[in-house]
Amino acid sequence: MPELPEVEITARLIGKAVSGLKVTSASAGGIGTLKSVSPRLDSLSGSSITQVRRRGKHLLIDFDNDTTLLLHLMSAGRLQLFDKKASLRDRTARLNLDLEDGRQLRLREFGTRHSCWAKLLLTGTVQEEESVSTLGPEAWPAPSNLADILNGPRPLNTMLRDQRVIAGIGRSWADEILHAARLSPFKRGSDLTAEEVDSLRSAVDELLGGAVAHYETTLSIPIPDKYPMPLHIHRNNGSPCPRCNGVIEAVFYENHVMCYCPECQTQGKVLKDRRLSKLLK
Repeated sequence: MPELPEVEITARLIGKAVSGLKVTSASAGGIGTLKSVSPRLDSLSGSSITQVRRRGKHLLIDFDNDTTLLLHLMSAGRLQLFDKKASLRDRTARLNLDLEDGRQLRLREFGTRHSCWAKLLLTGTVQEEESVSTLGPEAWPAPSNLADILNGPRPLNTMLRDQRVIAGIGRSWADEILHAARLSPFKRGSDLTAEEVDSLRSAVDELLGGAVAHYETTLSIPIPDKYPMPLHIHRNNGSPCPRCNGVIEAVFYENHVMCYCPECQTQGKVLKDRRLSKLLK
C-alpha cells in the first residue's frame, strides 16, 4: 500500500511534470471510482493544473478553476503519467486526465478490487471533507508533541496506523519504525518513557525522510507499477534481522501481517501467530 513516502514522491514527481498544463478532457472509467457529483468531472476541461500535493496518504491535484481532485490510492492504486492515452485493453485505468501536450495522467489500480477513489471538490471545501478533516497531524517530520499524540491505551502498531491519530503511516512503515526504535508493536502508547518517545521520533524522521530521499534518487517519470520500497522488516519474516541477525517473526491477521524482531523489540518473546491464537504466554 502506498504510504507517506510513496505518496509524497508521487506528488513531487507528478507535480513537477504537469504543473501549468491544461486538461483537454477528463473521464472516469472505474466502477464507483468517482465518488462526487458536483462539480462535474468534465468541468476540468480547459482548466490548468496548478499543483499536486499530499495530505496523509491522499493526493490532491489543484486546478486554476478553484477545484481540487482528491485521490486515495488505497492498497493497489497508482497515479502515473504516460506519453499517450490508455488503450481500451488497460483494465487498470480508473480515471484519466488528458493533457494539452498529448500525455495522460492516469489513476490506475491493480488487482480485482475497485477500492481506490477520487472526489472532485471546490478547493475551499477540501478541508471540510470527512476523509481530510478527520486526519491527525502529519507523521513527517515527526510532531514535537508525539508523546501527547500517542498517549493512549492502544498498542503502538495500531496507533501509528490510525490516520485519525497521525497521518501517513501504514502497515509497512509502522513495522520498520518500531523496529528502528526497538519498541514492541504491542507496547501501549501511554506506557512510553521520554527516552522511548525520543527514539520513536528519531525513527519516524530517519525512516520516512530516508525513504523519500531514496525515491528521489531512484524514481522518475513514469512512476513504476511497483515502488522500490527500502523495507528490511515488513514481510521479511524468516529472514535475519539486519541489526542483531536474529530471525524476524510475524503475527498474521485476517487482512495483514505485522513483522518484528523478538531480540530487538520484545525481549526475546515470540508472539503467537494470530491465525491460531493470541500471544504466547
